[in-house]
Amino acid sequence: MVKIGNFFFKYRNWIFILFYLALFIPSPPLFSERYFGENYYWLPIIIGLIVTISGQLIRGFTIGLAYIVRGGKEGKPYAEGLVTEGIFNHCRNPLYVGNILMLLGIGILSNSIFYVLVMIPVFIFIYQAIVLAEENFLQNKYGASFNSYSARVNRWIPDLSGIKKTFSSMKFHWKRWILNEHTTQFIWLNGIILTLFLNYPQLSNYDTGQRNKTLIILLSVLILLYALIRYLKKSGKMIG
Repeated sequence: MVKIGNFFFKYRNWIFILFYLALFIPSPPLFSERYFGENYYWLPIIIGLIVTISGQLIRGFTIGLAYIVRGGKEGKPYAEGLVTEGIFNHCRNPLYVGNILMLLGIGILSNSIFYVLVMIPVFIFIYQAIVLAEENFLQNKYGASFNSYSARVNRWIPDLSGIKKTFSSMKFHWKRWILNEHTTQFIWLNGIILTLFLNYPQLSNYDTGQRNKTLIILLSVLILLYALIRYLKKSGKMIG
């Protein structure tokens, strides 16, 4: 699994994009009017939004509380230090948990049984392999310290005991969150907006013209906000 994880780690950014594109694969619905009535579409919308927003919140709190300088170096796992504070004190891989919930929520929002039952399990398998490769690197680099951390903190399931103390004892760096997450949030919000208005004509009263106007306005606002944050980051006028 470590070898498989090293392979997927090298292409992990592309994997996320490919899984977003898989949302467009035709699929039978998770929820339908036949079984849930004429207002069935509120179920995938509400459940999907709750799940995907939960994933983004986990990512936001993780980055805002304790920044982790970990990523790829020459296509391999790399870390400048073993971060065990903040949300990492409750889960060893909160960013990956957030990603899984974000994609699962979008899959539910798109009302795709294929995506939820096929693509999400494949995504979890890939992440499990990547995590094993990263943990192999961390164990080799930090030895007993990482073993002690692993014995105390779950790999996937967050342990919420002491979470109040974590939030009260640390400062949330919102600028760091925005600067590090703006691209992810831009892609994520675009996906939500497109999924809502293209999959559910009920939201625009089946008026295609009104739907297209709404899409243009919302997507334009997102593009402008994204461009503004990129400018502030590149110019150094906004520092996390």
